[in-house]
Parts: sequence; C-alpha cells; structure tokens
Amino acid sequence: MFTGLIREIGHVKSLAGSTLSIRAKHKAKLGDSIAINGACLTVIKVEHDGFSVELSPESQRVLAMDNFRGEVHIEPAMMMGDRFEGHIVQGHVDAIGEIKEIKNSGNSFDVFIKVEKKFIPFIIPKGSITVDGVSLTVNDVFDDSFRLTIIPHTMKETLFKNYKKGSHVNIETDMFARYVSHIISHKKKSLSWDEIDSISARY
Repeated sequence: MFTGLIREIGHVKSLAGSTLSIRAKHKAKLGDSIAINGACLTVIKVEHDGFSVELSPESQRVLAMDNFRGEVHIEPAMMMGDRFEGHIVQGHVDAIGEIKEIKNSGNSFDVFIKVEKKFIPFIIPKGSITVDGVSLTVNDVFDDSFRLTIIPHTMKETLFKNYKKGSHVNIETDMFARYVSHIISHKKKSLSWDEIDSISARY
C-alpha cells in the first residue's frame, strides 16, 4: 500500500529487457515493494547508488513506458505505524492518460488529462486519483477526460514540471469506485441502500 506522496525523484540508469535500474538515495532491500511512477514494482537487486526492479511483460504492456527514463517518482511501500497522508494507493495502474492541456492560471495550473471512456466512471469529482504516483484531487470530469489543479509546489517538486501536451502518464483510479462497481456488476439483484452502506463501511 502507498499514499501517493512522492518521497524522492530518482534517475533511471538503464532499462534492459525486464530490468529497470534506478539511481536513488533510498536504501532499498531485496524484495521490497516500491512505486515507480505509480506502479508497484519489486526490488530484485540492490546497488551502492540505488536499486533495480523487475518490469514484467504485463507491466510493460500497461504502463506509460516512455516515462521510465530520465527522472522518475519513487515512493516506498508504507510500513506499519507510518503516518497516513495522501490517499489509499495500491500501485496498480488502471490506464494510461494523455496530457491534453496545461493552463497557467497564475497561482496554480489546470491540467487536463484524457483517458479511455471506460475509466471515466471510476474518476469522481472531488475524489482522489493517482497520476504517475502522485495523489491528487479531481476537480472536473468530462466525457473522456478530467481536470486537476496543480499548485506551484507540486508542479516544481514532481515530474509535472516536465509534462507537456501529448505526454503519457500512469493513472490509478479511485479504489473504492472500482470495488463498488465490480460488486454491483457481479450481483444479480439490485442492491439496497443498506447493502451499499454495508459495503462502504468495510473500507
């Protein structure tokens, strides 16, 4: 589990086959789970200046691979007792988004991201979303896109500073929206409000 708060900007040393090697200050341990640009990956090698993770063929198929070069977001998995910030993030990327537009509104930036329409039901206005591992709040949702407002600090301290129109990003939608949708779609009869309340209370 992760929170969507980036702990470090790492630097990709190489991507050879299924092995992604990253230079970082974080002292990883063999077998650790680490979110790289929002994707939960396993540490397979520890080096003096960083670590390497495994990118399976499935991971390479569903991730925005063009972002696994240069700088990358790093967030180690939460440990028991850690302070919980951001929102509940699994590190399971649902979709690849495309930056449609970035507008400078003076004291913030409006970022519009396009996704496949089938993912829109899981993107909730004023709800949480993860973009390349960054926990953010959704402002508006449209037919095939959504709008975020990025404050200058986030723009400066994350990879958002590098994004431009056409950039691809990893998207993890709201976990609760996905769970409720899955339960409803696999339940033969309609849910009562009591059952919906019961489902919500479990999380």
